[in-house]
Amino acid sequence: MNNFPLEILVGDLLRRRKFRLSTAESCTGGLIGHRLTNVPGSSDYYLGGVIAYSNEVKMNQLGVKSETLERFGAVSRETVLEMARGIRDLLKAEIGLSVSGIAGPGGGSPDKPVGLTWIGLSAIGYEQAWSYRWSGERLQVKEQTAEQALQLLVNFLETEG
Repeated sequence: MNNFPLEILVGDLLRRRKFRLSTAESCTGGLIGHRLTNVPGSSDYYLGGVIAYSNEVKMNQLGVKSETLERFGAVSRETVLEMARGIRDLLKAEIGLSVSGIAGPGGGSPDKPVGLTWIGLSAIGYEQAWSYRWSGERLQVKEQTAEQALQLLVNFLETEG
């Protein structure tokens, strides 16, 4: 394993493959974009993102269907996949990365507890979503989600991309 922060590794891998990335963030509130743009030269591969905190933004900016939100909820596999596809299409990127979750301390339910997050990735010929249940305070949930999203992106770029 390397000792570089994931956002540096992501940048190197995106540059090498000549891919551009876009992000759609809900529960992380822009933390992934923040980390990516901390790297000098990230404008070479990071196009930008949408902080889609409300369902209205998910629908109006990212094209998430109201039926998807009604049937599965904002924190679901189906929603993060539509978010990842939507941001890819909106910004004309090769890769769309999305997150949605319940950072807490409130907002959880027995079916969707605090700490539940979904991460989606959409690329040409590839789509996948993963769920995690983090523990800790709100900021810890956000940080763990951002870290895992970047790790999943690295994994994709090293194996599939």
